[in-house]
Amino acid sequence: MNEALPDVPEVRVVGLPQLTSGFDLVERLDLPMHLKVHGPLEPMGGEQLAQLSERINLKGRGGAGFPFHKKLRSVAEAAIRRGVRPVVVVNGSEDEPACRKDTVMINRAPHLILDGALLVAEALGARTLVIGVTRESTQRSMEAALSERGLTNRRGATIRARVQRNPVRMVTGAAASLVRSIDGGPAIPPGRKTSASQNGVGGAPTLLSNAETFAQLAIGARIGAERYGNTGLYDEPGTVMLTVSGAVARPMVIEAPTGVPLRYILQLAGAPPVPQGVLTGGYHGKWLDSATVNEAIVSRNSLDAVGGALGAGAILPISMNTCPLGESLRVAQWLAEESAGQCGPCYLGLPAAARGMEDILNGGGPAALEALKQVANAVKRRGACSHPDGSAMFLESTIKAFTDDLAAHVLGNGCGRPVEGVLPLFEGGQQPTGIPGGQPEEEQGPSRQKIYVDWTLCRGHGLCADILPEVFQLGADGFPTVAQAQVPRYAEAKALRAVRRCPALALRLEEDTRGAAPRQNLPAVREGGGGGRRALGRGR
Repeated sequence: MNEALPDVPEVRVVGLPQLTSGFDLVERLDLPMHLKVHGPLEPMGGEQLAQLSERINLKGRGGAGFPFHKKLRSVAEAAIRRGVRPVVVVNGSEDEPACRKDTVMINRAPHLILDGALLVAEALGARTLVIGVTRESTQRSMEAALSERGLTNRRGATIRARVQRNPVRMVTGAAASLVRSIDGGPAIPPGRKTSASQNGVGGAPTLLSNAETFAQLAIGARIGAERYGNTGLYDEPGTVMLTVSGAVARPMVIEAPTGVPLRYILQLAGAPPVPQGVLTGGYHGKWLDSATVNEAIVSRNSLDAVGGALGAGAILPISMNTCPLGESLRVAQWLAEESAGQCGPCYLGLPAAARGMEDILNGGGPAALEALKQVANAVKRRGACSHPDGSAMFLESTIKAFTDDLAAHVLGNGCGRPVEGVLPLFEGGQQPTGIPGGQPEEEQGPSRQKIYVDWTLCRGHGLCADILPEVFQLGADGFPTVAQAQVPRYAEAKALRAVRRCPALALRLEEDTRGAAPRQNLPAVREGGGGGRRALGRGR
């Protein structure tokens, strides 16, 4: 089993360093060393900064790839129109087990990120700067960097700056999740999609972008668009930060100019000479098969053209000795666990998709494959964030890239290769709970509540499956597929709500009191309409 990546793995550079300048001198560039390496940075006006961003074709490096100059102008226009000061947010929430490039930048070159963020804040007239992180190491490094610059969150400061620490969860890195947490809410997306540029932190227009994006902006502002364009491709100038792991001898973060062949990046990390496939863009990305890998170069457009994705810069090869569908199943199960648990298509669809992949591996045949395709298609464009869309893209890409292995599992007895666990998943060996931020202590451990279906009363309304999907799923006939089940501790309140709202009064809860005193917060509901109502009344 592949161990989790360290926060700061080995760092390599192809060609001349830009973002990683000075990494060969010190482990972390404090402010004096940062200024020695990069020099001072002059402020720029808003339109001047937007024009620079456009000339260097700067796009968000967090995965979406949105043009930075459009975001900058949108925030400025909204702030002027509404007569309010905007907010600047750095998204350093790197919540995917296969990504470390932003974590490396925050730990080793935090002032380069702050340069870009403060440049934007001054150009926009913002007075609030928030840096979102999810790791203890990044929190310490960025708080130290703020202190080195004399930046605080005290009232009256020219610019109030602070670090917002959130749990390590896939959905935490979504812009809407970060904004919500900064405003004091949970670090999960709200129920509707919003634009931070128009309505972000505290309702103010908010320029929110990835940590590497701000660092790239700082480099561009220092050296100018012409020099910046001398590195990399004409239409995608500059460098990119990549995290290379999976079946490699040395997991590492690499700064490379755009246009470098992907096979060269893989060789640097010690990947197999002929990988079976390479996952590009991370766990919301796409697989390239072995034949396509040699055609690909490192750029957003090139990877898109050959069926891959740059995404958040994660590159993960696998060898010929492992089952690609089994490796993908582990990722699909993790993606299902990472759901925020609030959008039905994601909360129900992603576990169903993982089960569909498992059915294929277990010889479920063409029916299992068709079911997986239907589920993956059904979850897209139906969530409050991009998690179901990215997860569906990963699953569909798996099916497309490994057709021979798919045929061996669907039509035969499997590919005969083991699952080695080469794709990094869990932080510190711990599986995520699926509940962003973790479960409170009182919600952990086994439940003593069991829920029962009275088949003489059940009429197949299906409301129980909507309220309590942890327990109930509907069969082809529209009725629940289980007659009784243990209720997870965190879902006990929902189980009680399902009992109360069942139109046919066909559900009941019972408490197993063997070996422990009965708990009083959830009443046992007895069979029968009248008795059930009286018990529920006492529990309100």
